[in-house]
Amino acid sequence: MNSDPKSELDWFQTLMALARFLRTPEGCPWDRDQNSADFAKYTSNEVEELKEALASGDNHHSEEEMGDVLFSLLATIAAAEEEGRFTLESTLVRIHEKMIRRHEHVFGDTKAETPEDAIRAWEKVKRREKEEKS
Repeated sequence: MNSDPKSELDWFQTLMALARFLRTPEGCPWDRDQNSADFAKYTSNEVEELKEALASGDNHHSEEEMGDVLFSLLATIAAAEEEGRFTLESTLVRIHEKMIRRHEHVFGDTKAETPEDAIRAWEKVKRREKEEKS
């Protein structure tokens, strides 16, 4: 693991490596015992704590809770990789494609002048995606 990260990318890679390491025999028995569904439950709890921290206006506490959410997501991905469900890379590719597609009002022909226009455009794409899956 990178012991002296220098950039956001270095930090992200270091945290992902830590999430994976904690699941190894040299890591943590508790982390090894969790599966991706277990971690998802913990992530949900962490998100609630983040919402409370942000609402309180306490930036230090909010930053801490944001880190907990991020690490919980990375731990979920590490478990999912081991389970053969999906990988970090496949998740990153999929969300990138989805955000480009859902922001048709930014990257496509649809225009949005107001936040309400943007929401309508987003919902239109979302409905179309749902219909295509049916």
